[in-house]
Amino acid sequence: MAENGEEAPGAAGVFGRRLLLAVDAKGYGGADAVTQGEFQDAITRLLYEAADAARLDRSRWMTQEGGDSLFAVLPEGASEPALVDAFMRILDFGLRTFNRNREPHALLRLRAAVHFGPASPGANGFIGPAPVEIGRILDCAALRAALARAPGACLAVGVSEPVFRDVVKEEAYTSVRADEFRHVRVKEKEYEGSAWIWVPGADVRRLELGSEADPDPGRAEPGDAPPGGRRGGDGERPAGEEAARGDRYSAHAVSGGVVVQGPGASANVNNNGGRL
Repeated sequence: MAENGEEAPGAAGVFGRRLLLAVDAKGYGGADAVTQGEFQDAITRLLYEAADAARLDRSRWMTQEGGDSLFAVLPEGASEPALVDAFMRILDFGLRTFNRNREPHALLRLRAAVHFGPASPGANGFIGPAPVEIGRILDCAALRAALARAPGACLAVGVSEPVFRDVVKEEAYTSVRADEFRHVRVKEKEYEGSAWIWVPGADVRRLELGSEADPDPGRAEPGDAPPGGRRGGDGERPAGEEAARGDRYSAHAVSGGVVVQGPGASANVNNNGGRL
């Protein structure tokens, strides 16, 4: 367990809620030593750059790290919308940039999970229900299937019910719309719960995710907005309607990189992953 900053999430026996992040790479165990080294370097760099762009102070994260994985407890007050939206968009862009012109067997593809709940450091890792729950979401069959079955996807994100309900559902805090997520059941080891899955750049509702997925994938009906679109008969916001206020973020490609904008993030990232 690495403490990257002075602020710890609490001591054993002390109750405290924190924002949690977990990531894991697909196919790492089957890669050769050179590729594994490249993956480790890229994961470390891309997480730092995404955190920097989203204004999530990476130096204050409490982390448990593996060769192809990371579990992090963010400091008190860390922005949930920034982690779900700006951080994930920049991470996805960084993965796509890293994977450009690489052979299929050497593509870096990540699963990520986000949760908010009780977590405290113990003698050999974090304790409490939230670290267990986020681990089960990260490892669930539906999230694995989403990454495996989305052509060209580099990132699949699973968020817990509380994060979806409080951050995504009302569509007031992020640029990621609720209809870009798909509800799934999570049954891993002794844990049973549910989560919501988002695959940047793909329609997760049309993917075959197995028996854990919501049986109704949310087929589009007349008047429904496509994923990422605006509601209304023509897919546009009705004239005169203002966008919902809140911590909304956007990311779009520009010549030489990508731009993330929003109250919690403002950064230009070039195609080499650095800031412009």
